[in-house]
Amino acid sequence: MMDRLDLRGRSVTPRELRNVMPRATVDVEAALGVVRPIVEDVRRRGAEAVKDYGDRFDGVRPERLRVPVDVMAGALDRLDPDVRAALEEAIRRARLVHTDQSRADTTTHVVDGGTVTERWVPVDRVGLYVPGGRAVYPSSVVMNVVPAQIAGVGSLAVASPPQKENTGELTGYPHPTILAACALLGVDEVYAMGGAQAVAGFALGFEDGEDTCDPVTMVTGPGNIWVTAAKRLLKGVIGIDAEAGPTEIAILADDSADPEHVAADLISQAEHDPLAAAVLVTDSEDLADAVDRALAARVVATKHSARITEALDGPQSGTVLVDDIDQGLDVVNAYAAEHLEIQTHDAADVAARVRNAGAVFVGPWAPVSLGDYAAGSNHVLPTAGTARHSSGLSVQSFLRGIHVVTYSQEALASVAHHVVALAGSEDLPAHGDAVTVRVIRDARP
Repeated sequence: MMDRLDLRGRSVTPRELRNVMPRATVDVEAALGVVRPIVEDVRRRGAEAVKDYGDRFDGVRPERLRVPVDVMAGALDRLDPDVRAALEEAIRRARLVHTDQSRADTTTHVVDGGTVTERWVPVDRVGLYVPGGRAVYPSSVVMNVVPAQIAGVGSLAVASPPQKENTGELTGYPHPTILAACALLGVDEVYAMGGAQAVAGFALGFEDGEDTCDPVTMVTGPGNIWVTAAKRLLKGVIGIDAEAGPTEIAILADDSADPEHVAADLISQAEHDPLAAAVLVTDSEDLADAVDRALAARVVATKHSARITEALDGPQSGTVLVDDIDQGLDVVNAYAAEHLEIQTHDAADVAARVRNAGAVFVGPWAPVSLGDYAAGSNHVLPTAGTARHSSGLSVQSFLRGIHVVTYSQEALASVAHHVVALAGSEDLPAHGDAVTVRVIRDARP
């Protein structure tokens, strides 16, 4: 089913690996041309523009963008008890993991009388985006909200697209499971807006009758190409977590892997989107053949078989044959997958050698689906190879380090000659003067 790339017997450089590996083609620059007028329209017309785009893109025009608190409470009351229990457990585990990411202020005593303290300060206000297109993602509410709350962000707002299928008091609002998850987490500022217009609404702020959405400092959360393009366009006006592209899974496996496990995991990510990437890297041709047979049987039996087939047949998916696990590690490190599973002998040792991945799932009992929902890890992760330089969403994403410098007169005097020397070397004598005026009594003109 999936294309094969045979690297056996070949010495391939990291640059060549980046060029030959399967990868989705997503042109964010082209999308900017569509997104720019949407952002400008929201800048000019505010809430009315956001509502109009809801009608155009989501098939429903919200009368009011902000969801009333009683509507969210009602959604929580009606939530399936099993789903509620699952969300509560996901929240509990996410809080355990993310609490350990909290940062403590540190003070370094550089010299007697001279200290530098690094303070960790949360951003003031964040807009958390939760997709609502082909699927409903209450898990993304958890993954966005928990680290922001633990970081101490004082003002949180969630946006998710209005659902045209909603009726009654939910008409024009996001999916009720999204609203229930927000209520469960204590988030009471939720807006019925999706796509580029949601990012623009958060970045620029708007008034909607008696409701006011103040501009946010930062926007986080996954979304489609229009969300990604809006993030790129507004970066600088707002901070962003990442430019998230289509989801990816890479599996590094040898002959110890169960082909049914591998096939099920590839399908689980292909289920997201026709552009989702599913990549198997293996030194076992027998495993590759067995996985193909398992895929053929499983895909036709699953609910979203057409979407999955398109993803697995696309240029972003495929099987890569390698000589051994060492070469396989070179391949997956060059690919830098959003999700990387290690299904090999000595999986923990192999996983310890991974340098580039959004998240690593070790051994046969840690599928990506576990991380999507209930491992405690965060599922908002870097895609499209950006895991080479970026991390997934965490408490750190919402914190800023501020250096606080405290020096006594004596401590400044002890280093003044060095400051003056360096200022002179850069032809910035006034920098030196700003020190000498403090430590030399007759330095003032």
